[in-house]
Parts: sequence; structure tokens; C-alpha cells
Amino acid sequence: MTVADALRAATQKLSETSDTARLDAELLMVHALGASRSDMLLRHMDANVPTCFAALVERRARHEPVAYILGEAEFYGRSFIVNPAVLIPRGDSESVVEAALEVAPIDGRVLDLGTGSGALLLTILAERPRLTGVGIDASLGALAVAAANAGRLGLGERARMQRGDWREAGWADDLGRFDHVIANPPYVETTAGLDPSVREFEPASALFAGPEGLDDYRIIIPQLRSLLTETGTAVLEIGAEQAEKVAQIAEEAGFSVTLRRDLAERPRALILT
Repeated sequence: MTVADALRAATQKLSETSDTARLDAELLMVHALGASRSDMLLRHMDANVPTCFAALVERRARHEPVAYILGEAEFYGRSFIVNPAVLIPRGDSESVVEAALEVAPIDGRVLDLGTGSGALLLTILAERPRLTGVGIDASLGALAVAAANAGRLGLGERARMQRGDWREAGWADDLGRFDHVIANPPYVETTAGLDPSVREFEPASALFAGPEGLDDYRIIIPQLRSLLTETGTAVLEIGAEQAEKVAQIAEEAGFSVTLRRDLAERPRALILT
């Protein structure tokens, strides 16, 4: 079987479980070949299929995310290491970075609450070379991924990854104050209907936050004043239906709130000043 034949067969198989079956098949084939996508399309379509390709397709057919199979995901034009210890960074979150860059200072300190892969913090640091940052996560597995990404992007000296759980007393005692805080906390309702590729594979501790998806906002937001400098700002990623409720929590904590939407015009980020 040639690469072209295998791609057609894989697309048909994956169409039962994926809305992006052809793209999935091509990305898996590129990985199996160790070639670029353009190189595959131009030079390898008549080649023999790598023996590992079938197993990759079977993993995807069982709903495993392509990013976990490949071990990486693209975000804001950069490649980030990912594995099941961290959420897969998504394009929607790029609008959260845009909101942060809108209000973050040129230099100073940034805190990332729930850093996961480090995608938000490391992107901000890469875009603002005079900033330094701290990424906090309760998961040691996530911190290992974030540290690996910092090294991969040449940001290891400007980004410190540190275990911290905002549900624990004294978690922020040694952090000091920051000029900007960015947070993508868990915000999914416990009973939300999620795609199997998310519910069965991505870390539940980074997804779910009680029956309304608001539990972590209620913990984090009241603590922000003690983390921010006098002129500091914060940006929170939110679910598409949560803007009003999270804004109310922030306003009750004394913040002014501005909404930013993603490319699909859904509420995605709240700027707190």
C-alpha cells in the first residue's frame, strides 16, 4: 500500500470519530514519515507506508487527541510539547494572550496561574523580551512539561516553574507581587458534555470546577489584589457562557472588568484592572 492509499483508507476510518479526518490522517502520516507535510505531498505519496502508521491511526480512532499522539501542539506560531499531564493549548486561547499583551507592561514580572504546558506564560515572555515570569501549577507532571517548553524556547532563564495550589493555605507566601497575572483555571461544569477526546484523555483536574464551572474563579479572584502591584492587571480565560458571572465575582472584589472575545466572537477573556 502506498502513502496515498493509506491516507485515503485512514481518512475513511477516522471520519467515524473525527470532524477533521483527512487532516488527522495527514498529520499522523507526516509523523510516521519524519517529513514535512509539503514534502509528503510532493515526494512521498507513492512511497511505501511506514509500518507504525496503522497503530497511530488506531490510537486516533479511539479518540486519543492527535496532539498527544504527536507529542506537540502549535500555539501562537510556536510548537509546544504536550502530553496527558497538560491540557492541549487551543487557538481560542490565543485571544487570551492578545488581551494580556494589550495590558501587560513592557518589563516587570508575570504570574501564570495553572500554567499547564506553559503556553500562555511562555508566549507572553517570547513576545515581550524584558518580562520575566513564574508559572504555578499543582501538578508536578505539568510543571515538568512547562519547564521542558521553557528550555525548548530558550526562555529557561526568564521563566520559573513552581508547584502551587491556590486551594492550599500559604501557597503564595514566597511569590511576591507581579505586574501582570494571567490565568486559565479549570472552568468546565462537572456535568458538561465533552467530546470523548477531551473527557477521556485530558486531565480532569485542569478541566472541571464544580457544577457551574466557577469554583476556581471564586478562590483565585479574591486573592489577586495581594498578588498584584498597585498598577498591576490580570487576564482570566473564561468559558463562553461565563462572562457575566465571572465579571460579577471580579467586580465584587473591587476590579473593573473588560471583556475580550475570540475569533469566533465568543466571550473568551476578562481584563481586570
